[in-house]
Amino acid sequence: MTGYRRALAATSAAVLAPAALAATLLVTTPAPAQAARAGLTDEITMTLRKDGTLHVTEKLSGATGALRRTFLTRTRHDDADDRLYQVSNVKGGKLSGDVLTVTAPATVEYDVKGTVTPAGDVQEMRWFAVNGWSVPVAKATVKVAGPSLVQSLSCFAGELTSAVGCTSAAMDHTGTQADFEQENLAPGQALTVVVAYPKGASAGAPILDRRFSLASAFALNTVTGGALAALLVLLLGGVGLLYWTRGRDARVVAHEKDHDTGVPVQNGHFSPPDGVRPGQIGTLVDEQADVVDVTATIVDLAVRGFLRIDEQPRQAYDAPDWMLVRLPAGHPAALLPYERALYDAIFEGRDAVLLSQLSGSFASHLGEVRDALYADVVRQGWFARRPDAERTKWTMAGVALIGVGVLATVALAWFTSYGLLGLALIIAGGALAVGGPYMPAKTARGSAALAHTLAFREYLFSGDLGEVPETHRVELFSRYLPYAVIFDGVEHWSRIVASVTGNGHEADNLYWYHGPAEWDLSKFAGSMRTFTTTTSGAISATRQFRTL
Repeated sequence: MTGYRRALAATSAAVLAPAALAATLLVTTPAPAQAARAGLTDEITMTLRKDGTLHVTEKLSGATGALRRTFLTRTRHDDADDRLYQVSNVKGGKLSGDVLTVTAPATVEYDVKGTVTPAGDVQEMRWFAVNGWSVPVAKATVKVAGPSLVQSLSCFAGELTSAVGCTSAAMDHTGTQADFEQENLAPGQALTVVVAYPKGASAGAPILDRRFSLASAFALNTVTGGALAALLVLLLGGVGLLYWTRGRDARVVAHEKDHDTGVPVQNGHFSPPDGVRPGQIGTLVDEQADVVDVTATIVDLAVRGFLRIDEQPRQAYDAPDWMLVRLPAGHPAALLPYERALYDAIFEGRDAVLLSQLSGSFASHLGEVRDALYADVVRQGWFARRPDAERTKWTMAGVALIGVGVLATVALAWFTSYGLLGLALIIAGGALAVGGPYMPAKTARGSAALAHTLAFREYLFSGDLGEVPETHRVELFSRYLPYAVIFDGVEHWSRIVASVTGNGHEADNLYWYHGPAEWDLSKFAGSMRTFTTTTSGAISATRQFRTL
């Protein structure tokens, strides 16, 4: 019997020992682990103030340690706008951006703006009482008090877009407080409460942020429409200004041309209208110092006895070439500044140079020729300011305005709906940049000189050369040739020059143009055409002159 009792006692001890151990472990298990399994308990009290601010107090229990909550502060309002919720004045936790960090258990307070919105005859307060917690919420209770009687209430639980109601929703017997309850929310899920109050109960209003879209960024409204109308007036004013400056030139030119009776031949000698040289004419006509002006000046220097052009002999497949020879009879001091700059650039201390050698060697001097030509037309009183500087000023102003317009368009389109205002600046800048080349305007004196020049061109190509003595024809018609280069009449006038003497016989030469052996004046027109083309090519091949 005693052995049986001992065996029973041993068996009982073996059975009860694990149970006792389990009980001991259960008693000694830390409370936080139990709380973590149970989930967070969130007791929320919300008060809507008269100014529309929602004051929230949350009492957090059932869990310990660091907890995070990510507030939902932006939702879709309509097709064009997002709705914003502004959280501030946080106590009991730390808010960084939209993330609230607290150490549970804790009591947290904060204010929210933007929860109230008009809805017909009432205004609704909507807030995500629970959302964005990093741990499950085992139970949440919400009490909402407001500035007036509750008109209606509703709640939604689960995912943010859920239409499932919460566990319970009711109002107290006084109708001034709404109560909500929800259990078992997973991390990230939300409890949204909506309480309606009479219209005007608070001064709250939704905070809207327009969502970016091309349609809204470039919306046509009163402001943008007015700006576009102002732009139209500006452009029309700019066109009117251009018409006034250019039209004024045209009127003066027409008047002077109708009354021009000057003949450039007096007693068999050539006298250009207003003493204008070929290079000056080219700059006066198109307001640019370009390649043809320099080519015509080289021919003019030869005709006037400062240099001679010697065509070089060549074989069938050789490229044509010419020797420019300095003549001692010419006095460089008599040259105009731009002519002297060109003369020095050609010879550079030497007495002769092949045209082919000039290609690329003008780079250091052509800037001086260009500047001298522009300075000359100002010194003559034909322009108040240098045409190139005037063009550059307006063109660069247009480019700068385009740059400002691009930056303004991006900024306005991104942050507002006034993107069209930036486009208006771009259009205005483009118009200014395109109109820059037309901005130089001639003075009355310049317009008169242009009128006399155009009358001379008509005389030159009229075919009526008058009674010119035989002895003066070579020099006289040669003096016309540089102007024919400017007026794009080299072929026609070269034939006239070749016809006045020599009559096709061999060994005929001009005093300023010499051909190789077995060359005669019947070939002068072709030689001259090739010379002007080759000279322009040699000059334009230099890097700096491309800016002219």
